[in-house]
Amino acid sequence: MTVELRRAVPADVPGLVGLVHELAEYERASDQCTVTAAQLDTALFGAEPKVFAHVVDEDGGLVGCAIWFLNFSTWNGVHGIYLEDLYVKPETRGKGYGKALLAALAKEAVDNGYSRLDWAVLTWNTPSIDFYESLGAAAQNEWVGYRLTGEPLGKLAKEAR
Repeated sequence: MTVELRRAVPADVPGLVGLVHELAEYERASDQCTVTAAQLDTALFGAEPKVFAHVVDEDGGLVGCAIWFLNFSTWNGVHGIYLEDLYVKPETRGKGYGKALLAALAKEAVDNGYSRLDWAVLTWNTPSIDFYESLGAAAQNEWVGYRLTGEPLGKLAKEAR
């Protein structure tokens, strides 16, 4: 068996889209996942990429991914990494791929002088929470996430001057 953890390349886009849709299904939100290969290709490999990805390739097929982008800490004055999606196919879990992906992002952060690695997890996803806490990650329970989307987003945008 050949296993490679590496930065994603354009040929990985169809596999990445498949993994994202599998993650959406796992998170009970498949009806909300509309990403296309063209969108992800532009985001990852367009003229000015703002999104990045690492993948786990097992015998020529993608079995895991970490899709991320840079955030910024005004308090520290440096970037950090925001992990948008971490997913490993269920049949390949327990092989250390999730930890290896997180370690690759931690190295990316350290090597580039970034101050932190952030992500969110659904409150019911206790296997992931247990995994993250086993690595020393700390829940940010004092912060509540908010999101504007759809009609409320459009309504507020109309108020811009």
